[in-house]
Amino acid sequence: MIIYCEEEISTIRKSNQIVAKILAELGKMITPGVQTKKLDEYAELRAKEMNAIPAFKGYRGYPASLCTSINEEIVHGIPSSRCLRDGDIISLDFGVLYEGYYGDAAVTYPVGEITPKAKKLITVAEETFYKGMEQMKPGKRISDISFAIQSHVESQGFSVIRAFVGHGIGLSLHEEPQVPNFGPPGRGPKLKSGMVLAIEPMIAMGDWNVEILDDNWTAITRDRSLSSHYEHTVAITQKGPEILSLSDEEKKNAPYLKENQFA
Repeated sequence: MIIYCEEEISTIRKSNQIVAKILAELGKMITPGVQTKKLDEYAELRAKEMNAIPAFKGYRGYPASLCTSINEEIVHGIPSSRCLRDGDIISLDFGVLYEGYYGDAAVTYPVGEITPKAKKLITVAEETFYKGMEQMKPGKRISDISFAIQSHVESQGFSVIRAFVGHGIGLSLHEEPQVPNFGPPGRGPKLKSGMVLAIEPMIAMGDWNVEILDDNWTAITRDRSLSSHYEHTVAITQKGPEILSLSDEEKKNAPYLKENQFA
């Protein structure tokens, strides 16, 4: 596990701010009829315009810069000529490498008008991230984050995907420690100031079991129920957790952050 100094976290923040800006711009493009490959092309172009390298393209053979996971697709959906339809939900997962450090975040967007249950699924995924983030204090343990996430998701009638986990991030896209979204509290490494973690609840409307499609990337819920993904890169500081991949504008408009004193 790597403990980053303030100067390093400053650069990780810059990398994540690029991710935040691009995801916000992509969010405005989410409308029925848009091809997911157009979103991918835009994300790659914008990253390069900001002197960043798309982190996912070529990573372990992944063929695109952006992950576009629709409806029952949990993560790693590959962009294509497929068009979004009214009533879909889509998770956009994006990362960049900037000045030697990585940024990574994901958000699930509605496409047009979606059902109340789908809206709740998206909302709970976001709420759950903050429940996990509340535990990110020096002296706590990794599984305190895991337990908080699982407890909230299941209290809302949804299930936690177990095949994929959060992770450390900074000099590499995926670093130790792994951060599961389930499990009992009080286990795993102690959290320390200077750790940087990507916390990413992935939740399903139905069962948590997973199936991988023939492209060897796209993960879907085995029962084909809807899935939502919400991720931010967070630094642990002496003042509390700081979300590095949330734009200043988003911080101003986030009720949860106004109600709770985080860095």
